Amino acid sequence: MTDDNRLLAGRYRIGDIIGRGGMSNVYVGRDERLGRPVAIKLLKSSLAGDPIFRTRFRQEAQAVSRMAHPTIVRVFDAGEERVAEAGGSEEIVPFIVMEYVQGILLKDLIRQGPVDPAEAVRITDGILTALEYSHRAGVVHRDIKPGNIMLTNSGQVKVMDFGIARAISDSSATVAQTTAILGTAQYFSPEQARGESVDARTDLYSTGIVLFELLTGRAPFRGETPVAVAYQHVSEAPVAPSSINQKVSPALDQVVAHALAKDRFARFQSAADFKVDLQIAGAGKIPSKRLPAEDFQASLFGAPPTLTGGSDAALTQLAGGDDYAVRTQSRPPVIWIWAGIASVAVILIAILFWVFSLRETNIIPEASRIIPATTGQTYDAANATLQQLDLLTQRFDVNDPTVPLGQVIRTDPVALTVVQPKTTVSVYVSLGPKPVAMPSVAGSTVAAATPTITALGLLIGATSKENSASVPADVIISTAPTAGAQSFAGSTVTFVVSNGLVTVPNVVNMPLESAQRALQPTNFAIAAELDPSCASNDDNIVTNQSIPAGDAPQGSRIVLRYCTGPSSGGTPGPAPTATPTATATPTAG
Repeated sequence: MTDDNRLLAGRYRIGDIIGRGGMSNVYVGRDERLGRPVAIKLLKSSLAGDPIFRTRFRQEAQAVSRMAHPTIVRVFDAGEERVAEAGGSEEIVPFIVMEYVQGILLKDLIRQGPVDPAEAVRITDGILTALEYSHRAGVVHRDIKPGNIMLTNSGQVKVMDFGIARAISDSSATVAQTTAILGTAQYFSPEQARGESVDARTDLYSTGIVLFELLTGRAPFRGETPVAVAYQHVSEAPVAPSSINQKVSPALDQVVAHALAKDRFARFQSAADFKVDLQIAGAGKIPSKRLPAEDFQASLFGAPPTLTGGSDAALTQLAGGDDYAVRTQSRPPVIWIWAGIASVAVILIAILFWVFSLRETNIIPEASRIIPATTGQTYDAANATLQQLDLLTQRFDVNDPTVPLGQVIRTDPVALTVVQPKTTVSVYVSLGPKPVAMPSVAGSTVAAATPTITALGLLIGATSKENSASVPADVIISTAPTAGAQSFAGSTVTFVVSNGLVTVPNVVNMPLESAQRALQPTNFAIAAELDPSCASNDDNIVTNQSIPAGDAPQGSRIVLRYCTGPSSGGTPGPAPTATPTATATPTAG
C-alpha cells in the first residue's frame, strides 16, 4: 500500500517522501490535531518483529522526547501502526514524529568539497552543543555522522536520530539491520569496532571524524570493505587534515588528533572540553593540552582477536552493501607486529627490573604541580589554593544552569593534570542560569512560538486548553511565565491554548433583554423568536434556547424563544430587539 496521504495513528497525515535510508523512510507530514508540519520517520517492518526492539524503541523515544534544545531535532511522538497488507495480513510499522526542519543535510554539504575552516569550527561547535546537552540528560547518540546532522536555512545546526542506535544495538536485531541503522563504518569509534560498550566519548570520536571530513572533504579512513575501514579505526593513525587541505591550521590538526585518539581515556572526556579546545583553535591559538599518546594495543598488537577471526568476529559482522572508496592505508606486515611484541616484552622486563630496584623515589618531579580539584568552590578559595602552588589564574565568568552562582565550574587544565610552576590556569566561574525575558507569543500557535522560545534556551512544557470566545482554536491564550516576566535559560514554559469552544450560560426564564446581555460575551449571533405556545403571564420571558448551557463552537448562532404574556385586545406587544442579530417574528395570539 502507498504511504502518501495516509492518516497515521488517527492524527498525522503522511505527505511526500523527503529521505530514504537503509532502515527507514522519512516523509513530510502534518499534525492534523495541532495544525503544524512535522517530519515522519517510518522504520522498516522487519525491525518490528523483535519484541525487545519495540520495548527499547519506546523507552528511547520517551527519553529523547524530553530533550528540548535548539540544536536537537525535537521528537514529538513515537509508536507503532498496524498496516493491512494486500493479502489480508497485518504488519507493525514503528514510527517517529519529529520536528520538521527545512535545510540541507551535512553529508550533502560535504559532497560539495571541504568547508571553510571557520565554518567547520562553527558547525562542529553546534554538534558539540547538542551532545553536551544530551550527555547531561544521560542520552548517548551512538551514530553521529553527516547523514544525521542538518543545517537549517538560517545556518542553525540540528542533530537528529537520538536513541535509534541504542534501540537497535540493545535488541536482538540482526547484524544487517544494525549495520544499516548505524550507517557505514567510516564513523565508528575503535570501541564500537571492537564490539565493546560505548559511552559519551564514542560520540566525541565520531564528531572528530565529522570535523576531519568538514575540513578535508573526505573521511580519514577509507577502504574497499567495512572490515577494512573498521580495522583502520582500531590500528592506524589518521593523517593530519592540513596535509590534504593547506588552509587547515596546526591548531585544528591538534584538536582533530586529540578527538581521534584510539584510547578513549586519551580522548576529550566531555563535549565541553572538546568545545573549549575547538574555540581556542578556531581563534588561531594552539590549545595547551598535549597530543594524545599512541594506543599501544592498537599500534603494536594490531586488531584484537575478535576483529580478525571467524564468522562471529565483530568486524566480519560489519560487512554490508555500502560502496567504499579505494583504501588509503595498508595493513602492517606481520613481521612488524611480532617485532613490536618482542620490543614491548623487552621494555616491560626492563621497567619491572627498574621499579623493583628503586627505593623511595618521586615519580612526579619536585618542580611539577598537580592541578587540584576546585569544582564547587568559590573563586577566591580556588584562586588561593592555586596561588599557593605557584600557579597563575585567569577568571572566566560563564552562565551555567546547573552550577550555583559564584561557584567554580571547571578549570583548564583540568584537575589532576601535572603542570609546571607559573602555568596559567583558566578558572570558569558560574554566573548561574542565563536570565531571559519571556517573549510575548499570545496569538500564535505553539508550533510557531516554539522556535522563538527554544532560541532563548527555554524548554517547552505542557499545554492545557481552555474555552475562549475571542481566541481561535489552537492559538495561545496565555503562558507561564507571562510575557515580559524574567525567567532563566533551562526553565520550562507552559501554554494555555484555545480549544475553539465557548461557555454558553443558561438564560431560560430570564427576561429577553437580560438574556441577550448575558450572551453578548460569547460573540454568538443572537436571534429572538416568539413562542406562540407559551402560557406565561410574564412579559418577554425566555422559554427556550436553541443551544443548551454548556460548551459550543465559536461563531455559533443561538435562537431565543420568548413569551410576550397577556396584552390588551389579545394582540402581543412588539418584540424586543435582539443583539447583535435579532429576528422577531410575532404572530396573532
